[in-house]
Amino acid sequence: MSLTTKTGRGRRVAAGSLIAVAALGLTACKGGTDAASHPSSAAAPATSSDSGSQTSGSGHSPGAKPQSSAPGGHRSSAAPSVTPKGSVPRTTQSHSSAMSASDRCTAAAMSLRLGPADIGAGNIHYSLIFTNKGKKACSLRGFPGVSLINRDGSAVGKPATRAGGTGGVVRLQPGQSAHAVLHTLNEGVSDTPCWGTSQIVYVYPPGSKESMTTGSGGLRVCGGRFEVTSVEPGALG
Repeated sequence: MSLTTKTGRGRRVAAGSLIAVAALGLTACKGGTDAASHPSSAAAPATSSDSGSQTSGSGHSPGAKPQSSAPGGHRSSAAPSVTPKGSVPRTTQSHSSAMSASDRCTAAAMSLRLGPADIGAGNIHYSLIFTNKGKKACSLRGFPGVSLINRDGSAVGKPATRAGGTGGVVRLQPGQSAHAVLHTLNEGVSDTPCWGTSQIVYVYPPGSKESMTTGSGGLRVCGGRFEVTSVEPGALG
């Protein structure tokens, strides 16, 4: 083979090699550009909602299911029941009536005094007078509880027993009074000895759990008789 033929063939081989190298370089450059513009899935954020959660004030991306915060894997949305103050359960509410607890005269809203002795035919009566000193009308009905005591608290005799009927409701406007009557016997009428002299009349108004007191004026029970009537309108003595 001549020298000229060999030289021409070498030039064609070299040119082909250069073209192949150039093609490979272009391919590599194209591949690098594609890799830079399209990152792999490992480098990308896990989900688009994660990006949203970083900018959301609620801490959860919109539409994302909130995490469970209650035992058992269930989110509790029920607010705690708050019972207003001052509210009353229905099971303990009272029913209004003609003589309700709110209408009853209380010890705090009344004054108490003992009227003078009314002596006649071997009997002695004293009026026990309740006066409404409050700013609204109230009612009394029934028997007061009455005992005699001394200033040191010691009892004198026994509590008064009830005499007569219960009576009706006595309505007291502010300043008005009602009375019950205490009854005993005069000394010497009965062989039963008299009690010692008392210093205080200790009284529970009808229907009340609070007591009231007033001076007894030396009241002394004789003949074993000490009674109290139900309240009636007005003041005696």
